Amino acid sequence: MKLTEEPSAAAIIAELEETLSLRRWKEVIFCGFGEPTERLDLLLEITRWIKKRCIETPIRLDTNGHGYALNKGRDVAKELKAAGVSKVSVSLNGHNEISYKENCRPTLDSAFEAVLDFIRKAKSEMNVEVSAVRMPEVDIQKVKEIADSLDVPFRIREYIPCFW
Repeated sequence: MKLTEEPSAAAIIAELEETLSLRRWKEVIFCGFGEPTERLDLLLEITRWIKKRCIETPIRLDTNGHGYALNKGRDVAKELKAAGVSKVSVSLNGHNEISYKENCRPTLDSAFEAVLDFIRKAKSEMNVEVSAVRMPEVDIQKVKEIADSLDVPFRIREYIPCFW
């Protein structure tokens, strides 16, 4: 995924116009290399466009949970829900602040706590799950305990080595 520029909402919607009509989708998922909430307004615009065309199709956001830290002063979870997001999967690849910093290398201060705060706020608006990649640096049981303490489901993702 080497882009020469960030795609505009119009460019993404043009691609979606062709793709969405090809079949009936079980779910639309925002995910990939990068954090979708870094471009929150674009994410919301595209989500609203999708919901107008695929009213019954659930929309999920896969996120690192930094949405509030990246969009200070905004109620990110409420905005996501209002646009049409019905589920959020939050990647928590660390069982404490230290392991999170080592594994994820966030640029934000208190990033681990920011993720936990995002989960707390989002779960009051929509379905939320916590996921973690099974790797030696992450104590999966401790991450599961965090998810349990936040009263959200937990899902383990298997590690896939780099292929490029």
